[in-house]
Amino acid sequence: MSVDAAAGPLGANSEVGMLRTVMLHRPGDELRRLTPRNNDQLLFDGLPWVDRAQDEHDAFADLLRGRGVTVLLLGELLTEAMTVSGAARMQGISAAVDARRLGRSLAEDLAQHLRGVPAAELAQILMAGMTFDELLEAETGEPQLSGASLVRRMHHGGDFVIDPLPNLLFTRDSSFWIADRVAITSLALPARVRETSLTDLIYAFHPMFRGVRRAYESRTAPVEGGDVLLLAPGVVAVGVGERTTPAGAEALARSLFEDGLAHSVLVVPIAQERASMHLDTVCTMVDTDAVVMYPAIQDTLSAFTIHREDAGVSIRGADPFLEAAADAMGIGKLRLIDTGLDHVTAEREQWDDGNNTLAIAPGVVVAYERNVETNARLEASGIEVLRISGSELGSGRGGPRCMSCPVSRERL
Repeated sequence: MSVDAAAGPLGANSEVGMLRTVMLHRPGDELRRLTPRNNDQLLFDGLPWVDRAQDEHDAFADLLRGRGVTVLLLGELLTEAMTVSGAARMQGISAAVDARRLGRSLAEDLAQHLRGVPAAELAQILMAGMTFDELLEAETGEPQLSGASLVRRMHHGGDFVIDPLPNLLFTRDSSFWIADRVAITSLALPARVRETSLTDLIYAFHPMFRGVRRAYESRTAPVEGGDVLLLAPGVVAVGVGERTTPAGAEALARSLFEDGLAHSVLVVPIAQERASMHLDTVCTMVDTDAVVMYPAIQDTLSAFTIHREDAGVSIRGADPFLEAAADAMGIGKLRLIDTGLDHVTAEREQWDDGNNTLAIAPGVVVAYERNVETNARLEASGIEVLRISGSELGSGRGGPRCMSCPVSRERL
């Protein structure tokens, strides 16, 4: 095993408690699958230079390790889970083999082939995908596979028999921890739906997570982790926009109430557009009482507050977000740090994930170095900013928070 235990108890009750353990995904061959023909479909705005993206990600991971954070890598956890569990292998294969798209004959051949692949190679295929040519090459020496498939004959060799998952880089979206439980989310867009099958099997079968209980298992409507902010113990904000739906936010709120994991959930409408795909693209916590926020929305961002009541739930609002959040958190005022009054600079830095910071302790955040104005304003407000390069990592429109799933934080 690459790691036997997390540093500290599993779970988190805030965005800013001292970070002890985090799950990252080092970008790999799934990014090499991106082309000008498919990058829009796979949700990337450009074609990243993969070697440089890996260097940037390695520097990010090393920075966290240098601050005492245990870094878990999704690819290693996936391999380990499938090494120790045949059920994990079957779950991963079942999610990857789409009989509706491939047809019964090809789906059966593909699943049969994958069942004989070593765990490390299988993990690579589940993450990076597989083309028809690669399947044909791998089948050499497997004469029992029929090949009698119209789908196989009609596809080009470079087409994917299993789609790649380049957005695995953004580990925040497919799961998040609240208290001592983990929530597996429901991703909205087809290019990302299968990501949750991998995080699900890691939490289900990896020895490190044995006995961990789940939160929010209904998955009745889309909820993505980038829209979920743990404002304070018992207080959760959920963005509703391009990815998370009102039905998803309500289902999450009711589930958290039923499990006693929250007493207040703030549902925050955000613009349904690429630049603000998640709540954490326009607002993140940087201290126990402070947020960094895109200034264009600070006066208009609102929230519906759902409270747990003895007889069910109550819904209030919509009210100004900063006021509703402070009230739910039980503090007089939530400090606002914006990205500057120059609307052009603010818009550029929001697009480059200036508001998407990862807090590793109260008042200490990781941010992309390119967002000079935002970082300067954070430091002027007393926040320590640890800068990383993101020229290639940012091509998928995600910052340090998007790229990290905290597995263990010290409780506030």
